[in-house]
Amino acid sequence: MSLIQIKDKCFRTFIPEEQIQKEVIRVADEISRDLQGEAPVFISVLNGAFMFTSDLMKNLSIPCEISFVKLASYQGTVSTGEVKELVGLNTDISGRTVVIVEDIVDTGLTMQALIKKISAYHPKEIRIATLLLKPEKLKIDLAIDYVAMHIPNDFIVGYGLDYEGLGRNYRDIYTIVE
Repeated sequence: MSLIQIKDKCFRTFIPEEQIQKEVIRVADEISRDLQGEAPVFISVLNGAFMFTSDLMKNLSIPCEISFVKLASYQGTVSTGEVKELVGLNTDISGRTVVIVEDIVDTGLTMQALIKKISAYHPKEIRIATLLLKPEKLKIDLAIDYVAMHIPNDFIVGYGLDYEGLGRNYRDIYTIVE
């Protein structure tokens, strides 16, 4: 077991890099099979999904495009209850299949807001691919097409996920040690 320290918190290895990569390849294979014959647009949600998106894209076997959006619903440590678009979509998605790539879905509220924003651009369909899903934390009924891994409601860092801006660079995913 590997331990890391980030600021005032200690974390232990939760999901090793090898397991992450195996699941990313599985998801890429599913997407490539399901969307064969199309050229979907992948919309990666920054900052957390950048590593998952990079590895996912490298393992796809279909032609595709990618764009990035950055959303925020927090000011400091308090949720404003409103999702704001910070960096917008720069690709025409009208009539095209869109795959939203997210690092983690917990309540589903951010994803719901993002789907609403993207729908305004009239895509053919919207699919969701997430690295991690916390099923017991979902507050809404949300159809997620591709899930790499289901996890409990633990605080995690690594592989794009952060604690106060730090820890995104780790290859493994870590959980907090209480």
